[in-house]
Amino acid sequence: MSQAAQSSTTQSPIAQPYAVVIGLEVHLQLRTRSKIFSDCPADYHGAAPNTFTDPLTLGLPGTLPTLNREAVELGIMFGLGLNCDVSGFTQFHRKNYFYPDAPKNFQLSQYDRPIARDGYLDIGGTRIRIMRAHLEDDAGKLMHPAYAPYSLLDLNRAGSPLIEMVTEADITNAEQARAFLETVQAIAQALGVSDATPEEGKMRCDVNLSVHRPGEPWGTKCEVKNLNSFRSVERAIVYETARQTRVLDSGGRITQDTLGWDEGGGKTFLMRTKEGEADYRYFPEPDLPPLDITPEWIARVRARMPELPAQKLTRYLAAGVRENDAVTLSLNVGQSRFYDEALTAGADAQKVDAQKLANWLLTDVAGALASSETSLGQSALQPAHLASLVRLIDARTISGKIAKELLPDVLAGHDPAALVQERGLSVVTDTGAIDAAIDAAMSADPATVEKVRGGNTKAMNALFGPVMKAMGGKAKPEVVRERLTHKLGL
Repeated sequence: MSQAAQSSTTQSPIAQPYAVVIGLEVHLQLRTRSKIFSDCPADYHGAAPNTFTDPLTLGLPGTLPTLNREAVELGIMFGLGLNCDVSGFTQFHRKNYFYPDAPKNFQLSQYDRPIARDGYLDIGGTRIRIMRAHLEDDAGKLMHPAYAPYSLLDLNRAGSPLIEMVTEADITNAEQARAFLETVQAIAQALGVSDATPEEGKMRCDVNLSVHRPGEPWGTKCEVKNLNSFRSVERAIVYETARQTRVLDSGGRITQDTLGWDEGGGKTFLMRTKEGEADYRYFPEPDLPPLDITPEWIARVRARMPELPAQKLTRYLAAGVRENDAVTLSLNVGQSRFYDEALTAGADAQKVDAQKLANWLLTDVAGALASSETSLGQSALQPAHLASLVRLIDARTISGKIAKELLPDVLAGHDPAALVQERGLSVVTDTGAIDAAIDAAMSADPATVEKVRGGNTKAMNALFGPVMKAMGGKAKPEVVRERLTHKLGL
């Protein structure tokens, strides 16, 4: 091995003699009309600070919680989507802590009786176990203006219904963590449990990470809090793995700390020493009785569940869609809904090719929408129109080139079949018109004609292009080649 190669191997994080152990805690804001323990509206996004509050949110004396039934049923549904056990008793506890974003001075959460437990998701051939998922109310939001000697508090979010999912420490790298989160997001959105949009704070993630030498006991973990994008999760895992490795390599010791993430600086920073369970002084909530989740209740919730991403993936693969495309479609709720409608549009007509439809949706349509900074939901594109466009190409009524030229109009809501008819864009198979174009091309380039007739058959391509151009791209390529071959005497 060369010196340069040895240096590269030494510097690579993969070559470090440490194994990485990662567990994730994922918070999802549930899609309910009201908060979890009161009738205060939950959709506060865009509202002025502290306008979506009520006596319970503010922790006023004498207030009592009333549990939101829909939040419970969404929790059951999400648990089923994660292959969890949701049967039996569940109970709320008071989790005591003293921060200004929790006016009650406690959070209503679930301690030893979560609504869902012992689940799993299979990610890229690896099973990630899910320890638990529990319901709780969210805290408010603290904001810290730069250089100001004060902080600002917005309690609109306080009391919003959350489900927190905790994995076992089965994740080993940043890419696997991201794939897991993308799958969780897709499940939540497919079920309608949560919008699961990190950019709106409706999906947040904490990363618990430690490193150790293979064969030795696990190291001390640190928790990186409140990561609000998949990219931040990846970057935080990469950075924290390298940081802990450096500390251990230099003879230092990792302490169990709670860390924040500096997105701009690309590094973690110390927030506080990690609390233990004893610090929260959990005890059963006296104003909310335990719930018994019966088999009948579970059956009613299960009957409401739509198709899950894993089921979509299986169906797409069976339809002949390439694996990468099938995974992309199955994890994007909007795209998969559109794709399914296009796939079944015009059921009495010619069936559309599943892979070709996926190609157009994921490549041409996605590229055009990205260029115009428009989402699929914001466009006027109709599923039946995209299916029609693919059928027109498959039937060789139009060429791929003409289809791409029509795409902007199809995105604007126009029917491609009608456009083809109105504009006379059907592929030309009239040999008389094609022969005339060939004669003109041969007359304009006698040197190439001689080359072809002299044995250089590849030179025929120099005539093919001008003929197709003269026909406006509407001539059927096979007919053009056949007539060229005949005219050249090959």
